[in-house]
Amino acid sequence: MKFNSVFDIIGPVMIGPSSSHTAGAARIGKAARNLFGEEPTWAKIYLYESFAKTYKGHGTDFALAGGLLGFETDDIRMSKALDIAKEKNLKIEFVEDSAAVDHPNTARLVIGNDEDQIELVGISIGGGKVEITELNGFELRLSGNHPAILIMHNDRFGAIASVTRILAKYEINIGHMEVNRKDVGKEALMVIEVDQNVDDTVLRELENADHIIQIAKLVS
Repeated sequence: MKFNSVFDIIGPVMIGPSSSHTAGAARIGKAARNLFGEEPTWAKIYLYESFAKTYKGHGTDFALAGGLLGFETDDIRMSKALDIAKEKNLKIEFVEDSAAVDHPNTARLVIGNDEDQIELVGISIGGGKVEITELNGFELRLSGNHPAILIMHNDRFGAIASVTRILAKYEINIGHMEVNRKDVGKEALMVIEVDQNVDDTVLRELENADHIIQIAKLVS
């Protein structure tokens, strides 16, 4: 496990009780909301191993709800997030899943509204740091600590080049990039972590690039 500074070891400014079970869970929930691109009206959350055993006592349930509501880790409303979700008609179901996973602090979130939904897997690796390891069936490695663009596209020649040309045009530096596909010539997913938040103007231009299907972003 790598930490960049003493503050990563201490943990973030947050509503407690746990950096891994509360702050990390909140960041997973917020990542799901950001990737969905709008406020969900329902969520089904599968919890595994340590998350499943202690989620009520350690505040993982209200932290995930707070993240889905867009709360930061230090938002004073965090501990009341489940009640606030009910007030906003956000229906949340928690499922204790006994399936084997690679990390004990794992959550699978399926969130959506009447028109669309997404599914992602997030893990809390300690100190409030998280990784998103799966999105809609695609494996990925996304820290959630940097702005990122996720681009669903057809696996065709020129798709990646058309995206990187636009980012270079706006002088947006790529910190990390990976591409995953389920099969040759089918849908693929670009995950691009960048050094700054990307304006909607850039996103609209990216949406018109070659072979692009859908775009989502994470902000820092």
